[in-house]
Amino acid sequence: MAAASALVLAACGSSDSEGSSDETKAAPAAAKGDGTLTIGTLLPQTGSLAFLGPPEFAGVDLAIKDINAAGGVNGKDVVGVKADSGDTDSGIAPAETDKLLKAGADVIVGAASSGVSKTVVDKIMSAGVVMYSPANTSTDFDNGDFSKPDLYFRTAPSDILQGAVLANLLIEDGRQNVAILARQDAYGETLAKEISKNLKNAGSTVAANVLYSEKTGPGDSQITEVADSKPDAVVLVAFEETTTIVPKLIQAGVGPKNVPTYFVDGNTANYGKGDAATLPDGTLEGTKGTIPGAEAAQDFKDRLATVNPDLKDYSYSAESYDATVTSALAAIVAGDDSGAAIAKALPSVTEGGEKCDSFEACAALLKDDPKADIDYDGVSGPIELGKTGSPTAASIGIYQYDSKNKIKPVKYIAGKI
Repeated sequence: MAAASALVLAACGSSDSEGSSDETKAAPAAAKGDGTLTIGTLLPQTGSLAFLGPPEFAGVDLAIKDINAAGGVNGKDVVGVKADSGDTDSGIAPAETDKLLKAGADVIVGAASSGVSKTVVDKIMSAGVVMYSPANTSTDFDNGDFSKPDLYFRTAPSDILQGAVLANLLIEDGRQNVAILARQDAYGETLAKEISKNLKNAGSTVAANVLYSEKTGPGDSQITEVADSKPDAVVLVAFEETTTIVPKLIQAGVGPKNVPTYFVDGNTANYGKGDAATLPDGTLEGTKGTIPGAEAAQDFKDRLATVNPDLKDYSYSAESYDATVTSALAAIVAGDDSGAAIAKALPSVTEGGEKCDSFEACAALLKDDPKADIDYDGVSGPIELGKTGSPTAASIGIYQYDSKNKIKPVKYIAGKI
């Protein structure tokens, strides 16, 4: 496997990690919890991000298994309940969220899509429940109304970091005239903006920045606009529609075999035979992509297999695992499983205290001293939740496709946000 890189992109954005460990996220007043921590999962079983569902569900399931094996939370086993987030087109997330709230969820892990999260975040927070996404990357969640103290958190870094890493990769590869083709939604627009900004700051030209409808995909005129810009690289910010876009780019002479192509976390999936989405062998050979998150260690993959032996993709599994573990640790620190209590304690269990790298180890410290200040560093990295509920330190993996359209890690970049 590739070795982790020590490069730190400290200039990716302003960091709020310098606050004291006493800074915790305020939360609305709420009744005490019922004594049982219930973790809901609002993750994609269907829709354009369905390939992310299995690793995310497995991460939560494994975390609950580990937590309960180590004694549970405040003397009781953690309970898990599942729901399908779908995507913005299906519009099922609000009804599925209602199911989780009715089941008594204290924390809802999800959604994967930033756009889907925006459709339910107010409903979840109004119910006094924590919304904790393992995969939301839109910068919107650190701006405007979302930057106020609330019950929203995420373990995935914002697109400030991914945009900087991908732009840096393009520059390192010598790309000087880059075309960006992105879906027009909360995810695509913000990531395209960050990539474009960082390319321009580095002196590269953005040959074209084309947005397409998330519902219909790019039309002929948009593909032509990309081709006519004569790019020396194409960045495709997409979801599962990638399998229909790539053939169009090939036909226009700007496919992966003609022009170096780069993917992002929304479409850096396996496209080989036997995968959910496929492309002919060799189509993507040499194409590179970025996925937020540290490398999934082999022992973690082996443990994930105990809850899903058929797992092939590990994207955001670690982030899902860590969202669940930190929620449980926050409930122990608070002595209360209510969403408001968990939200208040969450930042403090991720930064500024005694290091521990598993639920069992961290829970043991709290058992020895209920007032202990712990700092959980998880399987996804250091986390270090800041005052907007987002991680202030994270990793981005750089991947490359082989001749079978399978992704393999090249290196991992650590960065502060």
